[in-house]
Amino acid sequence: MPISRPRAVVAGAGGFIGEALVAALTEDGYDVTPVGRTGAVRWGDTAALAAAVDGAALLVNLAGTSVDCRYTDANRDEILRSRVETTAQLRSAVAAATTPPPVWLNSSTATIYRHAMDRANTERGGELGTGFSVDVARSWEREFFSGELPATRRVALRLAIVVGDGPATRMLLTLARTGLGGPQHDGWTPPHHRYRGIGDDPTGTRPPWHRTRGRQRFSWVHIDDVLDVVRFLIAHDAISGVVNVAVPDATDNRTLMRTLRRVVGMPIGLPSMRWMLELAMWVLRTEPELILKSRWVVPERLTEAGFRFRRTDLETALRDVHAAPALRRRRGPRTPSARS
Repeated sequence: MPISRPRAVVAGAGGFIGEALVAALTEDGYDVTPVGRTGAVRWGDTAALAAAVDGAALLVNLAGTSVDCRYTDANRDEILRSRVETTAQLRSAVAAATTPPPVWLNSSTATIYRHAMDRANTERGGELGTGFSVDVARSWEREFFSGELPATRRVALRLAIVVGDGPATRMLLTLARTGLGGPQHDGWTPPHHRYRGIGDDPTGTRPPWHRTRGRQRFSWVHIDDVLDVVRFLIAHDAISGVVNVAVPDATDNRTLMRTLRRVVGMPIGLPSMRWMLELAMWVLRTEPELILKSRWVVPERLTEAGFRFRRTDLETALRDVHAAPALRRRRGPRTPSARS
């Protein structure tokens, strides 16, 4: 009689992190059921969601529209909706399950913390910020932790910038490759309302700015360590609540951009003032918040529990990403069998 494999439900399986996680869980012996806008289990299909979640050994939710865009009113609304509504649908499915999953890991973001250059934010002592991105994260986590799910342990992953073959790293490499890889200086910006608060309890009105001189902190984590954190949290039943997912030692913007220039082989990098970045990011159809906000978080709970990060050298991590397109061209297109 064949031995049944544990089943994992992964929402947002088609994204950068989701694809890597599906491959890792499959390698670990799980049968993975994806949830998305297409496929057998789709958002809005209450019966299919309930059947998928019932009896699953693991639920991971990474769903959410990419923030690599301009914060137009339509995009702002969709960024919030795509996180809160999908989380609410999964929570309803877990609450209705006869055999609910014992652990549910839900994506969140380290952007929830304030712009910090004086000290790092921990899970216990960190200070939450204000404005659009923070309000999205607050609403997301509030929906995730609402209600009683006594049989399911819930963990919110406050992810730093994930270094890997994804949109954030690609955008940074593009800046360095085009000669804009100097330090980025925050400062005055023409007033706009794209960063204003959102949700039931909006905070902030105009975009904040600080005289950083390129010393804003940059917290990051490699995709391989994200996968290891998932495995670690599955195995450690005592951990619930919010968990910071970032390497213990954050770098700063000057070091980040200098490293990027070395990786792409660009000898020069023009320093950029805030007003210049506003123009450049308008062309790239994204927002300067990624590189101007000082994200300084440390993984206090993971470190105390004994987790050790494997990929802590930023230059090595960025060189791996920079080399990825050439490796893909040599290997050919990825097939489903290669992913499993």
